[in-house]
Amino acid sequence: MSVDQKSSSEHAYRVTKEQILTGQARGGQLLSEVETAARLGVSRTPVHEAFLRLAAEDLLELQPRRGAVVIPASVQDASDLLEMRLALETAAVRRVCRTPATAESLFDELTELVTRQREVAAARDHERFAAADDAFHRRIVDVAGNAIGRRFYGSLSDRQRRMMADAAQRDSARLASMTDEHEHLAAAILARDVHAFETALLAHLESTYRVVLG
Repeated sequence: MSVDQKSSSEHAYRVTKEQILTGQARGGQLLSEVETAARLGVSRTPVHEAFLRLAAEDLLELQPRRGAVVIPASVQDASDLLEMRLALETAAVRRVCRTPATAESLFDELTELVTRQREVAAARDHERFAAADDAFHRRIVDVAGNAIGRRFYGSLSDRQRRMMADAAQRDSARLASMTDEHEHLAAAILARDVHAFETALLAHLESTYRVVLG
């Protein structure tokens, strides 16, 4: 593959992946290589290469002579992601709560993020809401200072973004409720109550993923 083809393939890969992660391309939707190539102004070959990469990431299922179908999020995906997030974020909060000053500083940061999230929720901007949700939860893990935990949490980013974007689109009325739940999580951190945080986080994640999976 030439340098130009590699560049075009990377572009097609990033654009298509972004569509899937933000919910612009929904589970079960057929994506045409020909139409994608025409829209991006490239040949079909780099688009095919991009689709192969996305298939390897379990985001697309290739359909011979048709294109590819976006693979819907599964019950198992949601369950696995919920378990990992619950474990990682609770462990992060347990570490944060060992130091009162750190817990208070994180509470202040999270409160600012909740304020911004309320503005996005009011505007019903699904993509920005999903990004704000990610920023809230990621900040908890980052502040804890566990480098291994941070890297592992980052590896969940794609699945996390997709789940949240899907939930936001399916039930816009729940955006305000999800923001309230973030406020409760922040309050538990300020109180340095790890058990309250874990209980609230489990309820928050379960209600969000229930929307995605119907």
